[in-house]
Amino acid sequence: MILTDFEILNEMKKGTIKIEPFHAHCMGTNSYDVHLGKTLAVYVDDELDAKKHNKIRKFEIPAEGYVLQPEIFYLGVTLEYTETHAHVPFLEGKSSTGRLGIDIHATAGKGDVGFCNYWTLEISVRKPVRVYAGMPIGQLIYFMIQGDVKTFYNQKANAKYNGLAPEPVESMMWKNVNEPNGKVWLDV
Repeated sequence: MILTDFEILNEMKKGTIKIEPFHAHCMGTNSYDVHLGKTLAVYVDDELDAKKHNKIRKFEIPAEGYVLQPEIFYLGVTLEYTETHAHVPFLEGKSSTGRLGIDIHATAGKGDVGFCNYWTLEISVRKPVRVYAGMPIGQLIYFMIQGDVKTFYNQKANAKYNGLAPEPVESMMWKNVNEPNGKVWLDV
């Protein structure tokens, strides 16, 4: 079940959902609009390796905007910091964003119960398109959960994206290679 605007506001009053900054005009019927933060990043190397730490180069979007190119994969970040303590948050692109040919996530649209952070965006474009810091980029949708949660994301010792990150964060897949409590990678 997806939360409506009234239910999102009720959960915010209870403290189970937090959105900062919050603006009432960004509330949809059953979602909340999030905006592009001022920082973008690109991977330094042309070839990425899932078992290694792939470095990124961060830069700020200038006031006149920045033109994203189709052949480049970008990491962005939401302007909004969010916390979700009793629901599963999903980040989806806005239809207006999609109609410009902008994809805001490659695969990671779902958050976990207990996710407390900014959202890193996995941005790709179909055509060159100029983007601006603060522009609407996506929408958060909240789903009810059924049953108790054993371990909230922000309490997991091995959660790779728990550190407060108001800038884009690169893939931490490489940390799975050296998991201290057993193998994450399967032998094949």
